[in-house]
Amino acid sequence: MPWIDTHCHLDAGEFDADRSAVWQRARAAGVTMAVIPAVAAPTFDAVRALAHELQVAYALGIHPLCVDRAEPMHLEQLQDALRRHADDPRLVAVGEIGLDWFVPGLDRARQQQFYIAQLKLARDAGLPVLLHVRRSADGLVAGLRRIDVPGGIAHAFNGSAEQADVCVGMGLRLGFGGAMTFDRALQIRRLAAVVPDHVPVLETDAPDIPPHWLYRSAAQRAQGQLTQRNEPGELPRIAATLAGLRGWTLDDTAATTAANAQAALPRLAALMDVA
Repeated sequence: MPWIDTHCHLDAGEFDADRSAVWQRARAAGVTMAVIPAVAAPTFDAVRALAHELQVAYALGIHPLCVDRAEPMHLEQLQDALRRHADDPRLVAVGEIGLDWFVPGLDRARQQQFYIAQLKLARDAGLPVLLHVRRSADGLVAGLRRIDVPGGIAHAFNGSAEQADVCVGMGLRLGFGGAMTFDRALQIRRLAAVVPDHVPVLETDAPDIPPHWLYRSAAQRAQGQLTQRNEPGELPRIAATLAGLRGWTLDDTAATTAANAQAALPRLAALMDVA
């Protein structure tokens, strides 16, 4: 069963010591493709190089949590990179971009400025988007209504059912990952169970958003039992949660989510043929 991890930060420092082994474990688990989204302009070249080294896909963008340290010239660098690598089949999206209205103290106006600018770059490049959304679904949708982009994925979606309907109506797929594995994540699990079949895609967001079997409580962390690092190799077990919620077999889940990922990020299809 081929699995696609549509959102995996394999370039993160947490993987510096054993990155190749991490990906080998993922491949052994059946994860045949991953998308590595950049989060800041200084990482663009490294993300692209890593995607080619591992023979996976990548996206270029400036994350909303990074815009406070970003400069207008970084948008110019993104535009230049999208132009230079326009024919690179491994460049599948603009991302990770979006809005974060959860973390306190962030400059929302600056986030909006970078978000809208990057939507325009995605539109001009003809690329879908990988969207970061935390308590900001309405703001994201407002931007998409202004700037028409060719679809994409709302990563780690945790909005309301009504917001999900709007996003889906605008051509987005919704990403489900480790958070879905927690019994108390009622809203996420409810959405994962009821969205139309063509909507869900799978992701790990590794090394972040660990599934419940890697999580440590505050008491455990106080005792030195730290949260374990998430890895793309966890994807099939995460997928089993989605299968259980929807009443699908694992084969159904692999085939459907892979098809959905390729519909959201069309350049993946050619990469999957040679994976």
